[in-house]
Amino acid sequence: MNILLTDRPLTISLPEGWDMVDLSQQTIAPCLGCFGCWTKTPGRCVLRDDAVTIYPRIAKSSRVLYVSAVVFGGYDVPMKTMLERAIPIQKPYIRLLDGETHHVQRDVAPKEADIVAYGADAQEERDLFRRLVERNAKNMNFTAVRVHFTTADRLDETVEEVLAQ
Repeated sequence: MNILLTDRPLTISLPEGWDMVDLSQQTIAPCLGCFGCWTKTPGRCVLRDDAVTIYPRIAKSSRVLYVSAVVFGGYDVPMKTMLERAIPIQKPYIRLLDGETHHVQRDVAPKEADIVAYGADAQEERDLFRRLVERNAKNMNFTAVRVHFTTADRLDETVEEVLAQ
């Protein structure tokens, strides 16, 4: 199974084996920071909205494709909110990985990740975003991560090119 998460509607054809979730059409509340997903209901967020059906699919996927605008060097609000709400797929325990501390995964399939980012016109913002993605990759069980920058005008084309790889 593969999942494409997007922060806006796309008009593309999905290859077989892919699911697409348009986060702009979902009801996803911000993380409360209560750590209930680690203490009260391990592996499950205490909030009951659309996020609870999405993060288990992220965990089980062997490939993910995130499509997000870049704002101030980070993910736009819909994607950032969803990624923060996916914390139940991690355990509160820490492990050493490449000499750094990272969370232990909770039954998360290793996965390849592609991030299609649009709206980052300045090289400095692109570099900052790429660094953020690389740091997140260690906590998300990514075996490989690729960042593809594009414009909003070429977004559908770029996503289809990445899906074809």
